[in-house]
Amino acid sequence: MSIRQPSSARKHTALPKAQILIEALPWLTRHHGKTVVIKFGGNAMVDEELKAAFAQDVVFLRHAGLRPVVVHGGGPQISKQLDRLGLESEFRAGLRVTTPEMMDVVRMVLAGQVQRELVNLLNQHGPLAVGMTGEDAHIMAATKHVTEVDGEAVDLGRVGRISSVETGAIEALLDDGRIPVISSIARSADDDHVYNVNADTAAAALAASLGAETLMVLTDVEGLYADWPNSDDVISELTAAELEKLLPELASGMVPKMEGCLYAVRNGVHTARVLDGRVPHSILLEIFTDEGIGTMVVPDAVPEPHAARRNTSHNAEGHE
Repeated sequence: MSIRQPSSARKHTALPKAQILIEALPWLTRHHGKTVVIKFGGNAMVDEELKAAFAQDVVFLRHAGLRPVVVHGGGPQISKQLDRLGLESEFRAGLRVTTPEMMDVVRMVLAGQVQRELVNLLNQHGPLAVGMTGEDAHIMAATKHVTEVDGEAVDLGRVGRISSVETGAIEALLDDGRIPVISSIARSADDDHVYNVNADTAAAALAASLGAETLMVLTDVEGLYADWPNSDDVISELTAAELEKLLPELASGMVPKMEGCLYAVRNGVHTARVLDGRVPHSILLEIFTDEGIGTMVVPDAVPEPHAARRNTSHNAEGHE
């Protein structure tokens, strides 16, 4: 009987894997049993490989002892279906003007297409995901959202602003080990309408109401840039007060995401993060590594251990 000797090749390939697991250990311990709300969007929503990687990440979180909740929109898919039907999309102040006819399309695409695809991807790894909309069990109620353009009020139609959140159904699913997947549609708080709600806003409201450990927003940029377009340096970490000062200077596409992060950390969520959804497994890289890969927003009075969350060598000046 021969005894197999360990080879240097096996040591070389196995050791980095062990080191990665060890690096993740403190984050696994810290986040165990905590609720994480993830807003699914950007390229991660339309690229097949990124969608599969996203599903793997979410299931990994669940098996690692976290309680993930997924909130999604579906702008590209809605626009595509509206084009097929000959309905022209109009945006005011970054929000889609939603007529009653369009609302039917929004409802169909979000709940009947995007949600079902995501639930099926997650459930390839086991009977875990359950799809819902904000209408179900009165999870989200909204009132009509009116915005201003050039100082004048603009009627956006069936676009809503969240007025209340009822988390009972979501918490019951989490307690049962399930992964809730929620479409950003809300019932009306004052009539029989259904409203289209910005998914970043919906995710932030749910994270706050659930008392989540963190809110994670996937997007199509690396994070919040310190001086865009003059520099592509990403702000690694900043406080709520620092973010509030930057909001008026941000590109319109980043405003609802960063406003959502600001709302979350000022309403009990410990951290809010904007991640590059174009990076495969960005969720795991952000939550289980020392450096992280996106921008993290923390409350103004930062308690330990969050102050030491990551390396701040890439922070913008004034955001140490």
